Amino acid sequence: MKSDYLEFDRGNYEWSVRTFTMMRKLLSVNLKLHQQQDQVRSGDIFLFNHFARFETFIPQYLIYRESGAYCRSVAAAEFLEGDGRLARYLKSVGVVPNDLPELFPLLTREILHGFKVILFPEGGMVKDRRVLDHEGEYNVYSRTAKNRRKHHTGAAVLALGVESCKEAVRLADARGDSAGLAAWQQSLDFESLDELRAAVAKPTSIVPANITFYPIRVSDNLLQQGMELMNRGLSRRASEELLIEGNILLKNTDMDIRLGEPLYPGHCWNWWERKLRGRLLGICSDPAELFQREIAPRQWSDRILAHRHQRHVLEIRDLYMQRMYSEVSVNLSHLASLLIMMLVERAEFSIEVPLFQRMLYLAVKYVQEKDGVKRHRSISQPACYGGLVDRRGCAGLEQLLMSCRNSELLAETEGCYHFLPKLCDEHEFDNIRLENLVAVYANEVAPRRGVVDWVKKAFEEGTRLSGHALSHYRFDDELRTFSLDRKRFRSPRYEEINSAETATQSGEPFLLLHDSEDGGKSDLARTGILLVHGFLASPAEMRSLGERLHAVGFSVLGIRLKGHGTSPWDLRECSWEDWLDSVRRGYEILSGFVPRICVAGFSTGGALSLALAAEQPPGLAGVAAVSVPLKFVNRNMAFVPLIHSANRLVRWLSSAEGVMPFRRHEAEFPDINYCHMPVRGLYELTRMVEALDECLPKVCCPLLTMQASEDPVVVPGSAEEIAARVASKDKQVEIIPWQRHGLIQGDVGRTWEFIEAFFCKLANRPPEYGNDVA
Repeated sequence: MKSDYLEFDRGNYEWSVRTFTMMRKLLSVNLKLHQQQDQVRSGDIFLFNHFARFETFIPQYLIYRESGAYCRSVAAAEFLEGDGRLARYLKSVGVVPNDLPELFPLLTREILHGFKVILFPEGGMVKDRRVLDHEGEYNVYSRTAKNRRKHHTGAAVLALGVESCKEAVRLADARGDSAGLAAWQQSLDFESLDELRAAVAKPTSIVPANITFYPIRVSDNLLQQGMELMNRGLSRRASEELLIEGNILLKNTDMDIRLGEPLYPGHCWNWWERKLRGRLLGICSDPAELFQREIAPRQWSDRILAHRHQRHVLEIRDLYMQRMYSEVSVNLSHLASLLIMMLVERAEFSIEVPLFQRMLYLAVKYVQEKDGVKRHRSISQPACYGGLVDRRGCAGLEQLLMSCRNSELLAETEGCYHFLPKLCDEHEFDNIRLENLVAVYANEVAPRRGVVDWVKKAFEEGTRLSGHALSHYRFDDELRTFSLDRKRFRSPRYEEINSAETATQSGEPFLLLHDSEDGGKSDLARTGILLVHGFLASPAEMRSLGERLHAVGFSVLGIRLKGHGTSPWDLRECSWEDWLDSVRRGYEILSGFVPRICVAGFSTGGALSLALAAEQPPGLAGVAAVSVPLKFVNRNMAFVPLIHSANRLVRWLSSAEGVMPFRRHEAEFPDINYCHMPVRGLYELTRMVEALDECLPKVCCPLLTMQASEDPVVVPGSAEEIAARVASKDKQVEIIPWQRHGLIQGDVGRTWEFIEAFFCKLANRPPEYGNDVA
């Protein structure tokens, strides 16, 4: 077969890969490939959805990077017409026009010789992301026809044709037909029969893939502004594409590429179809002839096969489109957009902000519970969505709302979201990404009917979500965060420090509940205890105390301070404000279960408990602060800020981790504590102690302070000084005869007894008793 498209410049191809690798480092798009079955290496035909022009170059790059295989891709013939620079370049890197007469035979030969083929079955950019009609059938808008049409079947036709060629060779080999084998060897350009046999042994596969961008932005960017300055006559369509795609490339956008479950079209034929096909395959010795017979049958048996072939083509097409769209990375904007469209469809054009955010949070949790959903980190990492129901705020939602405000889709006044009439308008295909991003997001996730149903469920149940149920979901987020943090800091980069750690007890938070919704029979059951562990430790440090308090009748939550219980590297990235946020979240979670809360903290946890008490949260009944540092015995702590600054300088100037990133120490409880202290963590400890100085006068709840008489870590007299400086009327100080810092672990000197008695006393007081100022 003679064709200009047989020319393939491997040097140009590899240069293009290297160039893209360099450009990727300069761009802000975060490209991530997801696969579970090594589809890049095993797949033959790869199918991608099409939303942006530049993404047509990404699959070739990824496949070559992951497998070293070259790719052929199919493009509109207009891009390859003539002898211009672009046309020559595209031909040199394996692009072929969609109207090439010998297209299928060419691609068949290339697949058998180890090439991958990349196709875009949508046939063009689907800017509105609408791939379902009102009857739920797959179709897309065609700019050429100015109407909706079905997706292309070329991938199914090609895959069946390739598999037919393979089967024809296998049949000839099984019959001992040496002449037939020689003909196939020649027509498929193989140097030996052994190479041919190896090539046809593997079943042909189609790998549906999905590309999802997050977030999509509609604000101006430098690329678009520059092009408009250079070309005042830039069309609205070109300007729109530069704006949307420029933002993807230049503004920190996630590009998730997920490879779905492969299809094996050769498995579609039943027994009698295979029998009829055996005769057809036995008289063909060239892929062009085989494709021609399947398209234009000559005999009655061929016509029956052609009919069945077309039926299988449509079935395979529908299946690979279903699998392609099932691989969408569902993100927060998808769920928020579905929720907005549901409200608008019900003519509910205003909603209170807290209610909307609670519904959206509930939708996130529902989607998390379901198997088979590919979740973007915006709905899998609590740090990204947890702000929907706490004081942190949610950057992902705010990004979408900002785009909606800019496009005049939404307004926000007096604690309410107001959805504007433009959300219901029809928009031109080339303008919809600018004019109604909510519809684009909603359309993209519409094929995932389960996701749509779960958002609908969240919409219906959001108004009835109890504080008890919300707190269960939020505690689940704490467990998720712990698992994610552990996973994040388990890579080889952190192995040297991690392998030297001795902690064996679980660092995850714990929740021990009593039923406080049974009429309030017990004052203890209506009171919760929040336990806060110390620096370098984990909730395991407070677990035994928590179990004792739970046995008495309290509900107990042992919260995990950010950075603890996972890896010293994790702690190195945290500030003391992160630790305080952990305590605040723990308090809010426990507030959903009980109306009154006591807080007990050890060492750093005690200081954080006092910092929380200074904020005077509602329902706080009292605090037990044990071994709280106001000043440290070790005078070397004064040098910590200097070492921390030196570490920061070294990290800024080089790739080194600093002059002293960690300091090893002998842990008092090595099965719980880190034995490597990050200098950054020590620095944050000094900052926390400085901040505590301002917090103490604002503490006015009942207070128990405790300290060992010969504490080797905290300066003696700290417990008495804390009691003297707080504004509480009810104050109790206990000095325990002991020579170690740790009083909680092991119940030293009746420590637990003092804490239990103090909390029982508070639980039996009237509910209004709590933050009383002296």
